[in-house]
Amino acid sequence: MHDGCSGSFESGKQVVDKVRMMGFSEQFMPLPLQVPCGSCEKTFEMATFEAKCPECGSVHAVTPCHAFDPVNVMSGGVGY
Repeated sequence: MHDGCSGSFESGKQVVDKVRMMGFSEQFMPLPLQVPCGSCEKTFEMATFEAKCPECGSVHAVTPCHAFDPVNVMSGGVGY
């Protein structure tokens, strides 16, 4: 699924699963990111490696290696 910082993911669910497996879900990122929701497209601030869109509840995640750019944030979907 993912090989260190050089790996890639096929879906947002894989990113969410990886962040949860690593125990980073509730940890704060170095800097919060403004990200567009993958479901409703509303922009929200993401401060932890896993976050829910406050508008629709879509779960988003980013691995610590890629937490510097909102482009790397992926959506696992609403309620995932």
